[in-house]
Amino acid sequence: MNLTHVSQNLMALIIALLLALLICSLMEYVIHRLMHARIVLAQKHLEHHKEGTGQGWWGEFLDYFLPSIPFLWFGFLHSTAAGTGWFLGVFTFACIAAYAHQAQHDNPDLIFWLKKPVHHLHHQGKMWHHNFGITVSLWDKVFGTYKDIDWQPKKNRTQYHLSDYLKINWVNKTTD
Repeated sequence: MNLTHVSQNLMALIIALLLALLICSLMEYVIHRLMHARIVLAQKHLEHHKEGTGQGWWGEFLDYFLPSIPFLWFGFLHSTAAGTGWFLGVFTFACIAAYAHQAQHDNPDLIFWLKKPVHHLHHQGKMWHHNFGITVSLWDKVFGTYKDIDWQPKKNRTQYHLSDYLKINWVNKTTD
């Protein structure tokens, strides 16, 4: 195996991983909109809004990852490296999305990668037509459903320690 082949495989892995992250974030947005249109999981989602609950990271992870299983092979149509990257991207997104959803119910300040925790605001502001993103706000901005509202964190993000970011409910269903 020469260096060119290794670099091509690495590039295929990275591109597939990034593409999977992007597509998964789009699917999260679309499915959340379909939930609000009562086309997908209408009753479960209505209860989620009434209760204001998270399922714990594990429950959220299963809700993200299990439906993606039929699509995990897509990258392998190109190559083993692309298949590995695609799988890692889907798996990573499920992990991050589960964290993002649970943390926005437990402590929205922990969503350090967004200026404002859009899913928390979606619940707090009873936004049935806005802020469908959970992990990212990109697609809300692309499709014109982003609504900027005032929000102030409880503490400055620099006041949080690394261990604070692990203080979410990992297993059990919780309420706000």
